[in-house]
Amino acid sequence: MQKSLIRLSEVQRRTGYSKAWIYRLMSEGKFPASVKIGARAIAFVEGEVDEWINQRIAESRKEVA
Repeated sequence: MQKSLIRLSEVQRRTGYSKAWIYRLMSEGKFPASVKIGARAIAFVEGEVDEWINQRIAESRKEVA
């Protein structure tokens, strides 16, 4: 798993979700937690986000099969 950090804008680009929806999923425990990187800045572990995306794809494929 990659340990690189990516910013919220990149997470939005990769998922297609809005900032508000990402925060909602995080509060429900359905999205990887953010990492505080500064007084007013957060980022996400790239590998965790990629894994989450891959799980959504796998779940989608199971429903179709």
